[in-house]
Amino acid sequence: MDYKIALCDDEAALLRLVSGLVGEWAAARQTVCGIETFPSAEAFLFQYQEDKSYDILLLDIEMTGMDGVTMAKAVRREDETVQIIFLTGYSDYILEGFEVAALHYLMKPVDREKLFTVLDRAVEKLRKNERALTLELPGELVRVPLYEIRCLEVRQNYVTVHAKEDYTVKKPLGEFQRELDERFFRTGRSCIVNLACVRRVTRTEVFLDGGLTMPLSRGLYDAINRAIISRS
Repeated sequence: MDYKIALCDDEAALLRLVSGLVGEWAAARQTVCGIETFPSAEAFLFQYQEDKSYDILLLDIEMTGMDGVTMAKAVRREDETVQIIFLTGYSDYILEGFEVAALHYLMKPVDREKLFTVLDRAVEKLRKNERALTLELPGELVRVPLYEIRCLEVRQNYVTVHAKEDYTVKKPLGEFQRELDERFFRTGRSCIVNLACVRRVTRTEVFLDGGLTMPLSRGLYDAINRAIISRS
């Protein structure tokens, strides 16, 4: 797969350095990458209005004018899957990255091996985001990306897939389970949840994004907590 990577930093020397390292990473992984550099957040966002096909963003946090976190928030409103990596000389901003689901922070000066490792992680997440469920609905087929799915819930003989929209199909929950990956956890006979969407767990219930609450079978409280921790 080809990847489109944007680098945004107001230090020209750092842009040249990181751009060269990304090129080395792409060559080492035999991956084709389009690398574009931008001297400011404003310059990137101007281009972004015309082209939103970026896969990975490497952003300086502290820049003249708009900072990297504000820029990332603007991008995240448009794109849930782009992988955001912050470059910074300070650790004070790490909490702000949670708002934009940043993949990682790289401290300056940028270390070659750490950058390669983070780019490998970004590519792995992009590949996972390509996976989808294909649902047969009356008169149409719908592909629902796995990352969009909050949970799958059995209602009588039907399964409702809760995503950006809700889709109900007649198919056993066990068949769906075989199509999912390690992001998902079966909470009992009637539900599978996306661990990334879990906000709170009690011994009897799982609370998800969007106000959904699903039952948790007896004996699975420790198991779901272990599964959540293992993904962190």
